Amino acid sequence: MADFYQTGLVPTLHALNREGLPRLDAELERTAGDPGIGLVLPALYSEFETPAMKLIMEELKQVRYLKRIVLALARAGEREYRRVVKLFEGFPTEVTILWIDSAPVQEFFTYLEDNGLSSGVEGKGRSCWLSYGYLLAKGDCDIFALQDCDIRTYHRRMLARLVYPISDSRLDFDFAKGYYPRYTHKLNGRVTRLFLTPLVRSLQDCGVHTQFLRFIDSFRYGLAGEFAMKADLARSMRVPSDWGLEVSTLHEVWQRVPTMRTCQVDLTECYDHKHQDLSADDSGRGLHKMTKDIAKAMFRALGKEGVLLGHDLLANTLPLRYQQVAESMVARYRADAVMNGLEYNRHMEESSLEVFAHSLTEAAQEFLANPLGEAPLASWDRVTDAVPDVFERLVGAAELEDGLANAARTA
Repeated sequence: MADFYQTGLVPTLHALNREGLPRLDAELERTAGDPGIGLVLPALYSEFETPAMKLIMEELKQVRYLKRIVLALARAGEREYRRVVKLFEGFPTEVTILWIDSAPVQEFFTYLEDNGLSSGVEGKGRSCWLSYGYLLAKGDCDIFALQDCDIRTYHRRMLARLVYPISDSRLDFDFAKGYYPRYTHKLNGRVTRLFLTPLVRSLQDCGVHTQFLRFIDSFRYGLAGEFAMKADLARSMRVPSDWGLEVSTLHEVWQRVPTMRTCQVDLTECYDHKHQDLSADDSGRGLHKMTKDIAKAMFRALGKEGVLLGHDLLANTLPLRYQQVAESMVARYRADAVMNGLEYNRHMEESSLEVFAHSLTEAAQEFLANPLGEAPLASWDRVTDAVPDVFERLVGAAELEDGLANAARTA
């Protein structure tokens, strides 16, 4: 049930009118093109073989206010690329497919490296960064929206609610992040419930007092993959390639946007998407790697805030406090599940937090050994200064792919 409670530093926009989609659509369509709205879809080819992506495409076909859609397609050969091109034929919005594995895009990455700019590693972060660059190069979108492509409960109202706070001139927001409850027959979202929130609160309990922690703790779903922002913000942001994307993005927003120009938006009553494996025995995969990357992103953000993160805190006090706070969360969520008639496996929950506690220790060791870590992808402001023709080259790479697309249509 919707509420109107405001908590923390970030304004919360609630879903008090669940039937409000026609009004939102009408207002967004009336102002379509001014400002232009571009939607970024980072996707693996494998997602086009799932019901979730089919649902997302059917819903997006009914949207009339988007200026552009940029699909960053990864892990696809030419056959898979051509199939995806055909799937988007007749779409009401212009769709550009940035085929990450194509020769033109790979040559573009090499060109960046040759000019002293990191092109990062394969992942959602790099796909998003490249898509921002393409939208900036085209220059006809003032608002960029991002959403995942594995949402099993997707509805176009989620997109309308996400972009509306940025597009309505009466609302003075530069960045909007979605939130939602994640559950099916059981509670999902373990990394948010049992890692991010306990980590933030454990840091505060350990004497790390900074407004950034209050800021990130204000978000009801800090790891949500859906957000919208002004183009100028996308131009100035640095983007990591790893699973620290959401935490690092929030820190970039914290540094660049006044808090009252940031908001979080209730997108839907129920959200479900692909679930990652825990990978308890492999720190390079699944939720094990995800939580480690998130922790390192948090440590780096705090370091940039001037917080001294010493060995005793990170290696000794914090992991112990985290485990205590996370265990208290297990008790809370068990009560919530019982109250709502949902399944709840306490053993599985506590097994997860034990893995997350190891992730935290591993992240601390890696951070202390190398606080800077892998450099994030440079802001497009920096890239365009270093390589003045970069946008022309990026658009050229996309147009070479379009040539393949035309061939696919006539084959």
